Amino acid sequence: MSSSYCKSLYSFSGDQHQQGLTFEVGEIIRIVHPLPGGWWEGELDGVRGWFPSSYVQVLEKTASMTSLPVEDVGEPLPQHWKCYMSPQGRRYYVNTSSNETTWERPSRVPGTPNTPLKHKNSLPTGTKAVLGRSNCHCHHLRASGRIRTIEKCILISLSLSLSQINCVTFPLPMSTPEQQLLKPDEWSYCDYFWTDKKDPQGTSCISGFEVLLQKQLKGKHMQKEMAEFIRERIKIEEEYAKNLAKLSQIPLAGQEEGTLGEAWAQLKKSLADEAEVHLKFSSKLQSEVEKPLLTFRENFKKDMKRFNHHIAELRKQLVGRHSAVEKARKALADRQKDLDVKTQQLEIKLSNKMEEDIKKAQRKSTQAGDDLMRCVDLYNQSQSKWFEEMVTTSLELERLEVERVEMIRQHLCQYTTLRHETDMFNQSTMEPVDQLLQSVDPARDRELWVQEQKTGDIRPVDIEI
Repeated sequence: MSSSYCKSLYSFSGDQHQQGLTFEVGEIIRIVHPLPGGWWEGELDGVRGWFPSSYVQVLEKTASMTSLPVEDVGEPLPQHWKCYMSPQGRRYYVNTSSNETTWERPSRVPGTPNTPLKHKNSLPTGTKAVLGRSNCHCHHLRASGRIRTIEKCILISLSLSLSQINCVTFPLPMSTPEQQLLKPDEWSYCDYFWTDKKDPQGTSCISGFEVLLQKQLKGKHMQKEMAEFIRERIKIEEEYAKNLAKLSQIPLAGQEEGTLGEAWAQLKKSLADEAEVHLKFSSKLQSEVEKPLLTFRENFKKDMKRFNHHIAELRKQLVGRHSAVEKARKALADRQKDLDVKTQQLEIKLSNKMEEDIKKAQRKSTQAGDDLMRCVDLYNQSQSKWFEEMVTTSLELERLEVERVEMIRQHLCQYTTLRHETDMFNQSTMEPVDQLLQSVDPARDRELWVQEQKTGDIRPVDIEI
């Protein structure tokens, strides 16, 4: 059984499969086992592995790959020509030097065969990636053997197999199998934000990357609000500590004596201690919660600006390449039309002058086709780069989103921990007050005061007459 080959359209690291095959863009891979589910087994440089079929373009087999030469009866064939048998049992002939083919047996006179079957062309890999496969016979030459119509095939297949959204080419569902997810085990940004999203009224739409960017901008706004919340909490703590310290210094009831006076003095001291605790709490909030949040927010803003500028520049390049393709395609159509007109005129009136015009028009048409293929190749390179950067950027956005949520979670936990510590310390400052309040005894206070203030033990007596 003959082997099939494909050419990689994108690079693949092989990480998505246990036995993945690693390759770069533009490498030729032998297809070993194509599965209908989208994963194929292939071989590259003696190494076998699995890869997604949407990453490659199947190469069409040439006559020299699919069949062996057969013996041809009659006079010897001209130099470089060999005879082959088609699957339908029909003989055809291949020039091994120029890769030209023909159904008719070539004569010994040097030159181009009379009825070519297939012509070698110079389609770049990127063009094949955009054009897709086509079963039409537009690559055949006309019966005159001089007019290529590969340009018509390009125009037809471009219109049949692709759709454009904002100058980005997407394959139509009926022309390509469903594309495999890059991260099939999770809902990753890089698999679901490529085409445009319309608003509920359907009046306008935004690109997939803009949808992602808007979500991240909401996250940035949330960080700002979180930092403002911590800032306000710090102000409250500072003001509260200031008022507690002020309250601890008031002279009211300072003349109270005895056990109640001791409890009252301890209460005012506890206010001063509590004020110090709240000042420390606000200071820690500022250094351990607010400052890291603000630093993270500034870095986040810079990353968003950088990503947005980079993707916008790539999209701008893509639009320019797409415009060049459309311009080249129009030029090709004009040249082809001119060539067809001159061909019809030649069929009506054969003359050396008209034949020269045909050759000139043919050269211009061929040049226009080559220009179109170059433009398509450049467009495909730009789109491939945009694709890779979109995947990389969306994964980076995922990382930043996780980092942002984890950052806020950690510092909210730090906030609650500090709050618990503050409450525990405040509780400890109140324990001596509670103990002293339990010891308050008016009778004992009276006894102590009497002992301290008494003037003697002599009591008054009645006067005797």
